[in-house]
Amino acid sequence: MTLKRTRQLQLLPRCRYAGRIGRACAALLALYTALHCPAVIAQAYPSKPIRLIVGVAPGGGVDGVARTLANRLQERLAQNVLVDNRAGAGSSIAHELTARATPDGYTLMLATATLVIYPFMTQASFDPLADFAAVTQVVTVPLVLVINAGVPARSAAELIAWAKSKPGSLNFATSGSGSFPHLAGELFKTMSGTDLVHVPYKGNAAIYPDLIAGQTQVGFTAISSAMPHIKSGKLRALAVTSRVRLRSAPELPTLDEAGVRGYDASQWYGVLAPAKTPAAIIDRLQREIVAALQQPDVLARVALEGEPIGSSAEQFARHIRDEHAKWGKLIRQLGIRGG
Repeated sequence: MTLKRTRQLQLLPRCRYAGRIGRACAALLALYTALHCPAVIAQAYPSKPIRLIVGVAPGGGVDGVARTLANRLQERLAQNVLVDNRAGAGSSIAHELTARATPDGYTLMLATATLVIYPFMTQASFDPLADFAAVTQVVTVPLVLVINAGVPARSAAELIAWAKSKPGSLNFATSGSGSFPHLAGELFKTMSGTDLVHVPYKGNAAIYPDLIAGQTQVGFTAISSAMPHIKSGKLRALAVTSRVRLRSAPELPTLDEAGVRGYDASQWYGVLAPAKTPAAIIDRLQREIVAALQQPDVLARVALEGEPIGSSAEQFARHIRDEHAKWGKLIRQLGIRGG
């Protein structure tokens, strides 16, 4: 027998054991990776700038909150957080970009309630429930029910009584057909049993001249833009549309308190990521955003819009599902279409 053949025979048992050991090591490595990879991912993230998509043009409430939050978030993450305004089509451009982005935590979106509203009124190429991963709800944004100063009502209950005595003769102004204020107004009509005529305008700012002049009598609008007119006495605020009073305007009752029991129509802003973004990254972002919300400058800017939240990812996901079901039912019931 040759020396070469002898060495092959001597090595054969060792090779068999080596194969078994190799497979065992591979299994242990896979188990270790499964257990520890999320922590490794979270520690390594982020390693490059993050894009925060906003579905509106620069300026205004959503953009202001996004930029204030981005400034603080980039300090906490030690990476640039760049606000990317993608206005148009009821924010659907922003929604589609986010839904189709790589789910690696480097593309986020500050979404609003339009995410769950517009797919019921237009053909959307994204699924608001399946295509996104919730991170945290940043703020809840109630509207304010305002009336022309000449309307003989000092409370929401008096307005409802007056409207019922004059069915179809009062107009309510909003920022457009299918907008969140429009839905809030339609929900008010349905739950209060009043007959108001909707008058859509092109944007929130456009409603005020006619509302102040009395050409429209009722408005559902953002409290931040309405407050100067309320303070000047040109408009009268009757109630907020949330279930609880605003800390920034505690004197204003809710519509629920005014007798429209169970009424709640609050806009919201929240951070979303593409579906399948790793849970470790979602957890990291949620913690950092909630911590940023505690900073005085962020808290002050968010409070201009409504009530700061800072929810868990699970709470925000549940809120999105509930809002989707609620507004979908109303839109289908009334056949509402977008403007």
